[in-house]
Amino acid sequence: MGYLVLVENDVSAWEDETGIKYHFPKKYNNLVSAGSEFVYYKGRLQDKSFKDQRLSAQPHYFGKGRLGKIYPDKRSDKGDLFAAIEDFEMFSEPVEFKRNDVYLEAQDIKKPNHFRDAIRSISKETFELIVLGVSSKPTLKKSTRNEDLNDISQSLESSEEGGSKKRYVTQYERSNHNRSLAIAIHGENCAACGFNFGAFYGDYAEGYIQVHHVVPVSELDGPIKPDPETDLIPLCANCHAVVHRKRSKTLSLDELKGLIFNEQSDFELKSNA
Repeated sequence: MGYLVLVENDVSAWEDETGIKYHFPKKYNNLVSAGSEFVYYKGRLQDKSFKDQRLSAQPHYFGKGRLGKIYPDKRSDKGDLFAAIEDFEMFSEPVEFKRNDVYLEAQDIKKPNHFRDAIRSISKETFELIVLGVSSKPTLKKSTRNEDLNDISQSLESSEEGGSKKRYVTQYERSNHNRSLAIAIHGENCAACGFNFGAFYGDYAEGYIQVHHVVPVSELDGPIKPDPETDLIPLCANCHAVVHRKRSKTLSLDELKGLIFNEQSDFELKSNA
């Protein structure tokens, strides 16, 4: 646990999502740990089309938060990782990286190319210097690739007949934060049948997958904050529909896999007969 600066570029090959997850190469693994507090940093504006999405065109700090769990990037063969982000707060105004012509990170600069590092370790004093007196503002919900997918608007129900009906897919389940983390953790393949939309349909469907809550909301005492690692799983549209086909029962992942296995086995027996 420590204090960090996380660099977020306007254009990047890394799949960062502000306030949700931070994608990084393994060379920074020794710096990153769950519980570390951080400030976000952006360098000088290079592409004017991003001007309205920044607090300043100059190098600046624009928010703070805390790192949650660190996960391996299952799609990477280079050992890349990503960190879940918690307690994110966007600054109401930019904090310029210099004050009175002195770098706010001055005491932490150990090498000439200090500001090229995507993740930088800073002292508690530097962290407090950056965030001191800066107010936060509500974070605006940004449109992302995931929010354009049909499953965001689906309403699947699983409850006993004659009982109180509760929507199985609730707002917190559909939140982009939990959805993005669940997909990053588990991947974009259906957890039951293995189907991948991008592999089958190409770039147009790349990244499309529905997210299923393992424990039905109707069985909970009240709203909970789901753990995307254990409470949410990716399912293709077909498997997700079958899970919720009967109101009186929501199939478990094992039950769903059992249906698939049994049907495939029957098909193979009939084909070989």
